[in-house]
Parts: sequence; structure tokens; C-alpha cells
Amino acid sequence: MAAVFEGGNYKNLSATAAVTANPCQLLGFYVNSTSGGTLVLRDGGSGGTVMSGTITPVIGFHRFPATVGDGGLHATIANTLNVTLFYVPASC
Repeated sequence: MAAVFEGGNYKNLSATAAVTANPCQLLGFYVNSTSGGTLVLRDGGSGGTVMSGTITPVIGFHRFPATVGDGGLHATIANTLNVTLFYVPASC
């Protein structure tokens, strides 16, 4: 049986920013540190469709498999949160 590898690009954020401006497959995110920080993921840039409600994550990995279209993936971070998002570009 062949092994399955699930991996891709990554982007570490501690403030609101674009993860990628291109379509992608989001795999999930790893919360490195937090003190009540929140995360909102959007499909289509900063004004795009909200993919999640407001997430108050704990430290550790969180699977969040989702397809992100044109405009890319955007993360809105409030309070103190350091998070690394893992995604696969749509061209892969």
C-alpha cells in the first residue's frame, strides 16, 4: 500500500494578513501561542466570504480542509495569536 503524504506550503502570522492571493486547498493550522486570540478565515481576500465563525483555538494542530477560490485565503487575527496555516496551491 502506498503511503499518503499530506503537506504543502505554510505561512506564519501573528496579525491580520493574506495567507495567499491565489486559489488553494487549506489543510489546517497550528496555533503556536495564544492568550485568548481569535481567528476568522475568509475565502476571497479580506472582504471575501467568511469560511469559519470566530475561532478561539487552543495551542496545537487543527484540521480545516477547505477549498479556497479566486482572491485567495485571508486570516483575520484579533488579540494575541501566533498561528501557522498550511495550504496547497491550486496549481499543484
